[in-house]
Amino acid sequence: MNFKKIIFITALGLTVLGCASRDDADNDTTQGREIEVVRVMELDYSEIARGTAYTAHLAAYREVHLAPASPGRIEQIHVDAGNKVGKGQALVEMDNTQLIQARLQLQSIEKDFRRIDTLRRVGSISQQQYDQIRTQYEVTKSNVEFLEENTRLLAPFAGTISERYFEPGEMFSGAPNTPAGKAAILSLVQTNQLKAIVNISERYFPYVKPGMEVMITSDVYPGESFPATIDLVYPTIDPQTRSFRVELRIPNNDERLRPGMFARARLELDEVEAFVVPALAVLKLQGSDERYVFLEKNGTAKRIVVMIGDRFDDMVEIISDHIKPGDRLVIAGQARLLDGVAVRVQN
Repeated sequence: MNFKKIIFITALGLTVLGCASRDDADNDTTQGREIEVVRVMELDYSEIARGTAYTAHLAAYREVHLAPASPGRIEQIHVDAGNKVGKGQALVEMDNTQLIQARLQLQSIEKDFRRIDTLRRVGSISQQQYDQIRTQYEVTKSNVEFLEENTRLLAPFAGTISERYFEPGEMFSGAPNTPAGKAAILSLVQTNQLKAIVNISERYFPYVKPGMEVMITSDVYPGESFPATIDLVYPTIDPQTRSFRVELRIPNNDERLRPGMFARARLELDEVEAFVVPALAVLKLQGSDERYVFLEKNGTAKRIVVMIGDRFDDMVEIISDHIKPGDRLVIAGQARLLDGVAVRVQN
């Protein structure tokens, strides 16, 4: 082969390679923009069992701080911390000097009232005189009842004495002396059932109803669950935390659970339709908690901010008002994308 033929063949090969390179460049750019190659999946609803877990602190279902209405000397305290008491049981005896005086006064006024009442029936006194003595009698009787209630303190419900703050013979001053900031001689709690306040994300508000079953777990009893029910759903959403409060009632007849324990409450909600996608398809904005995905629309990447719902192994629920069934979600190549970038689907 002569030298001229070699030059011609070499030049022809370079021309062909140059044309091929221009074709490849045309395939990977459009009007000066690079085209990113991505893989997509078509979004569709999946049926999932809506469940969510929250931390909670257990509390006594009822708690009262027992104290008389006015200061006075404590005569007797019949119980100590840890004692179980029945409803109506006498717990504290206060100094009864004022009560004795009030009872004597009531006896005297009651005699006068009966005498005046007899005279009224025969028309010997005016209605005004009768009304005056009747009012005096009713006021004195009410005062005696008040002193009886505050001289002898009874248990308003069956429960356990959680704290005792005084000893017999001491003066009760009425100054706050409990962790709750109230004045008391004794604190009484109901522990055969407990309650817990749980803050739940606002997105579950339509699904949470009173009477729903909840499962309670505690690290004190690993592997065990305790049934509970939703007793009250508070009607407002906290604008700061975007959550609402729920009060749980927890049966505790064996009293294995105790007020103050840390626990977890899991709500199993109804099955709902949701978008469940590979977790790798969801990106996180650096330096914030914002999560987002990319959709492919007409050869362009569209950035969509989403919220994260439940997780299922390597899949995750995404929530957004800007996604719908049939949208094409980018599941590979999304890390290189920006909003508005041209993309080419290669599944």
